[in-house]
Formats: sequence, C-alpha cells, structure tokens
Amino acid sequence: MKTATFAEGIFFALITSLVSSVLLFSLSSLFSSSVLIHLIISGITLGYILYLLSRSKERIGRVIVVTTWFIGITCLWFAWPPITLFILGHVISIWLIRSLYFYSSLISSLMDLTLNSFSVAIAFAVASHTNSLFLTLWCFFLSQALFVMIPKSISKSTTNTSKHFNNQDDFQQSFRAAEAAVRQLSNK
Repeated sequence: MKTATFAEGIFFALITSLVSSVLLFSLSSLFSSSVLIHLIISGITLGYILYLLSRSKERIGRVIVVTTWFIGITCLWFAWPPITLFILGHVISIWLIRSLYFYSSLISSLMDLTLNSFSVAIAFAVASHTNSLFLTLWCFFLSQALFVMIPKSISKSTTNTSKHFNNQDDFQQSFRAAEAAVRQLSNK
C-alpha cells in the first residue's frame, strides 16, 4: 500500500486547480456561477477523500465513511448555506476523514485541524486578492499537502523508546543467562 506523499499532494493540487478552472470556464454557460462553484467544491472534496482513502492503510469502514459523507453533503446542498459555511463543511469532512484514517492521537488530529484552518485562511486570502479559482485551489491544496508531515501519533515515540529499552534489558538478561550456562558447562 502506497502512503500519501508531499509530491502527490502537489500533483493533486495542480491537477485539481487546472481541471476546476477549465470546468468553471466551460460550464459557466450551462449553470449559474453559484451552482457551478458548489458542484466544483463537492466534486473536488469527493476526489480528495477518495485519494485519501486510497492512501490509507486502514481498510475498515470505508463504505460507511463515504456514505456518511454523501449524506452530510446532501444535507448541505438542501440547506444551501452561504458559500463560506458550505466550504467549511467540506473542509471539516476532510479533517474528520484524515483524523479517522491517518492519525492515532488527539494531538495529531488537532495539528491537522490547525493545518486545515491555515489552508482555509490562505485560500480565502488568495481568493479575495486574485479572484482566481486556479490560484485559490492551488494554494489550498498545496498547504493541504503538508499533512504528510504530521506524525501519526505523538505519544508513539515515547512508547517506542521504552520498548527499545525493554528489548535491551531483555537481551542483557538473556546474555547473562547464556554466559552463566556456558560457565557451568565449562566447570564440569
């Protein structure tokens, strides 16, 4: 199983930005801009979630997670909140799925929430200054690619250290027992 990498995150950011910009331009005569932006946001989020699930080592609950995501996003569509809340709903779904499938500690999950907040802030700043969907998505997913730098578990490193010392103590104890056995055999 391949794990997610920063390079893949950059590639996803580039492809998503390009495809979304082309879709916005080419479908603008068929849909209103509001509906089109909502469709693009939901489509991108679904694609990103499927990418995350394909890179996760966890196999349990994928169908339930995707089904729950569809139900939640459908509720968002029927509620039709302001675009900011719509975007935040999608970002929260990304955070929840990464928390479930990539992290095993609360601190790592909170670090990911901070990264998501940072990504949203960057995306809103870029959108307000450039009014470019390409640059907005590029900056959002470029910062999202940094999630691979967040450790899976913060407390795991201390556990590994104590296991290492326990393994060393076990080895030393076994080594002393073997030396004692060899001395007993040589004395006979």
